[in-house]
Amino acid sequence: MSAPDDTGTIGDAVAGFTSKLRGGDLGSLPVVVGLVIIAVLFQALNPRFLAPGNLVNLTLQAAPLGVIALGTVVVLLAAQIDLSVGSVSGLASAIVGVCAMRLQWPMLVGIVAAIAAGALIGAFYGFLLSRFGVPSFLITLAGLLGFLGLQLALLGPTGSINIPFSNPLVQFANTWFLPPWAAYLIVGIAAIGMLVEGLARRRRRARADLPLSHISITIVKAASLLVLLSIAVWYLSLDRGTAVMPVLFVLLVVIMSYLLRRTRWGRSIYAVGGNVEAARRAGIRVTRTLVTAFVICSAFAALGGVLSAARLGSATTLTGTADTNLNAIAAAIIGGTSLFGGRGNAWSAVLGVLVISAISSGLTLLNLDASVRYMITGAVLLLAVIADSLSRRSRTSHGRA
Repeated sequence: MSAPDDTGTIGDAVAGFTSKLRGGDLGSLPVVVGLVIIAVLFQALNPRFLAPGNLVNLTLQAAPLGVIALGTVVVLLAAQIDLSVGSVSGLASAIVGVCAMRLQWPMLVGIVAAIAAGALIGAFYGFLLSRFGVPSFLITLAGLLGFLGLQLALLGPTGSINIPFSNPLVQFANTWFLPPWAAYLIVGIAAIGMLVEGLARRRRRARADLPLSHISITIVKAASLLVLLSIAVWYLSLDRGTAVMPVLFVLLVVIMSYLLRRTRWGRSIYAVGGNVEAARRAGIRVTRTLVTAFVICSAFAALGGVLSAARLGSATTLTGTADTNLNAIAAAIIGGTSLFGGRGNAWSAVLGVLVISAISSGLTLLNLDASVRYMITGAVLLLAVIADSLSRRSRTSHGRA
């Protein structure tokens, strides 16, 4: 069997991308275009929007919500939903506050306890779903109320537990920034990683005797990533620099992206989300797959709650409440994860949370109240759902054709 010809040029790649768009596979294009429009609009209304200081604050604000949204992506990919991620994050923040401040346990023990509690909650959801067949909508709706009550009980009559600014967890979320050399080193590693991944993909396709894109496409992608991230690091360094907490969020996204794309478990998630009965007939352990999806979702929600408490320097009754729950779900959907399951990726959390955080930051700079933010976020979410439905309908019609 001869190796496939290396004939796919950059022009062919552009033509293939155009063909995907015509077929309804929009990918992340609407989100990227939306981000550009949001940036241009808010910058025109307030020149401070794209200032380095505001962008640093935006990345710090986005990280806790992004971690919660990352777990939500996993559940949505499995064609399920978790309405309690906000309450679980609030409960986790209360657990950290109680363990570290009231019980005087080491902070690391409190963090582990909070994340473990989140994982147990996810396992409980998975058990109820698989054992009794109760829809995840109803299970997690009950969890939303129940764990909110538990959060209030832990915090007690004061309703808050302050964490000193000198605490390493609070400093991690507010004052820890990478030195420039370390930030550029991470950028270089990311670009090299993309290049290595692209070359490995070409080798796999060559062994399978599949058509190959030209190697220049892989090199251009890696070089583009290197340039864009280097510019971002340089621009943020004009203020405080690259914060550690957003880097942790991106690292979690990279890990989850690999697990979803390159492992048997990840393929099972997509298969169950695409067609649960077909997945079962193919020998996939559907129950185990759903349980792990909920465990990961709740564990990430708990970690997001810990980061939120660290960012605020306190665990309060407001942590995880208000719009946290809906914003996490909205971020996953806006980022490109399908409500119907089986389509999306871990990077959806990054794109979606950037949209949510950019809208919030821009409206704050314009001194507009929360009512406007809710309405605009709701409109963006509605547009994302409509785009998802139209894209799904278009792919179905093309498949029949």
